[in-house]
Amino acid sequence: MQCKQRLFMVVRGAGAGYSVINKMDGQSMGTQILLVDDDVDLRVLLSDYLGDQGYAVTAVGDGIAMHRAMEQGQFDLLILDLMLPGEDGLTLCRNLRASSNLPVLMLTARGDELDRIIGLEMGADDYLPKPFNPRELLARIKSILRRAADPTAGSKATRLCFAGWELDLAAQYLLGADGVVTSLSTGEFRLLQALAENANRVLSRDQLMDAINGKDAAPFDRTIDVMIGRLRRRLGDEAREAVLIKTIRSSGYMLVCKVEAR
Repeated sequence: MQCKQRLFMVVRGAGAGYSVINKMDGQSMGTQILLVDDDVDLRVLLSDYLGDQGYAVTAVGDGIAMHRAMEQGQFDLLILDLMLPGEDGLTLCRNLRASSNLPVLMLTARGDELDRIIGLEMGADDYLPKPFNPRELLARIKSILRRAADPTAGSKATRLCFAGWELDLAAQYLLGADGVVTSLSTGEFRLLQALAENANRVLSRDQLMDAINGKDAAPFDRTIDVMIGRLRRRLGDEAREAVLIKTIRSSGYMLVCKVEAR
């Protein structure tokens, strides 16, 4: 209820909840958002609010409808509630991430750190607990879309090659020596790119958080640690003492290898 009250503070009226486009800006114009939440009122409110900001919103209530929508159209961002009937948001995110790098913003009524960490481990790019101010949601959406739209920012190279791996900066995927392609979430990609572009140099958690979110790490925020764990699993660097991505105690992380930019 508190979330709905906050939304009513900025949302005027309640329409059908689909693709209400009144104001356009350079980023939102033509951007397709898929919203998955079982709260009908919240779907309508968010659809109207984001529609007023220039986004085309398709709103559905569960995983089945989500898959159907994705079969019928292309989307630039998925806003996914954690608590859903049938398959929950974590399961849907994990299954999606196995085959797609579509940016995912996770919503949940539970703000526990454990829920946020699990969501990030499943491949979510960002996480917003309910209740929330819709302006914060809008800011996070813009941030995610900026990162997804410009994966090669700050680099003139198109590929970074290291330890038998090839990070494609344009296609935003990881290619192994065996020719197998690994899809990365936007956050994973930005994190690995930052490490590779600064190979053999220690990057603090604040520096890495800035690379993926454009902000400093909050005290006790484990986002970077969780995402480093995901990258190590993808790189097969999960030994008791990681060889490729080293933890530098009290300092941060470092990619320890030669990197060739091509």
